[in-house]
Amino acid sequence: MTDLQDLQGLQGRKEELATNLGTVEERISAACATAGRKREDVTLIVVTKTYPASDVRLLAELGVRHVAENRDQDAAPKAADCADLPLTWHFVGQLQTNKVRSVVSYADLVQSVDRAKLVTALSKEAVRAERELGCLLQVALDAEDDGRGERGGIGPGAVEELAARVAEAPGLRLDGLMTVAPLTGAYGGRQQAAFERLMDLSTVLRAAHPAANMVSAGMSSDLEQAVAAGATHVRVGTAVLGVRPGLG
Repeated sequence: MTDLQDLQGLQGRKEELATNLGTVEERISAACATAGRKREDVTLIVVTKTYPASDVRLLAELGVRHVAENRDQDAAPKAADCADLPLTWHFVGQLQTNKVRSVVSYADLVQSVDRAKLVTALSKEAVRAERELGCLLQVALDAEDDGRGERGGIGPGAVEELAARVAEAPGLRLDGLMTVAPLTGAYGGRQQAAFERLMDLSTVLRAAHPAANMVSAGMSSDLEQAVAAGATHVRVGTAVLGVRPGLG
């Protein structure tokens, strides 16, 4: 009876995820149409933090190919459990250097590169693991030009130098930029303007590094603004998986 209940529970969860994914897909498609963009130009990354490996498996069955995590202690066992799935794993959280070896073992891209020390550590472990690791520079639009953001990230004025470090580092691939719409500062509450600023920075970056054309911006609440600005990837958690446990 327990097995049957588990099966019914999984089927119910799969139906819930399918419905939510359909709604998000409609939002992305509509935003692309409004912006005059092709739907295939925007990649959905489902942020699976706090959710179990069983949800990741269901998402894979439903066609999701990109998933993101922000805590290594949760991500590492989950990625191991799902190693047989055709998934690209993105690490999107603040990354301490003592977690780098673990993260490099499963992540395909790290979207939160924001300091030279981290670049050095990622390069060392990527070479050791004989892997090429994609890197996005996290830009903090609530920071001074050369400062740091409240939630990590570098100020816009530091992008050029850090990008050069990544591009020159063995084992690393400079893929582009990432941001989280800031809550404070000049762009606080102005998601569209924040994402447009990130696109301007991306244009400058691509002049020096043409292949670094990935722009990761927008989440459940502001994916439309990110698509309108030109984001190539949106990171959606709550709108697909529901409100995280313990948050309501």
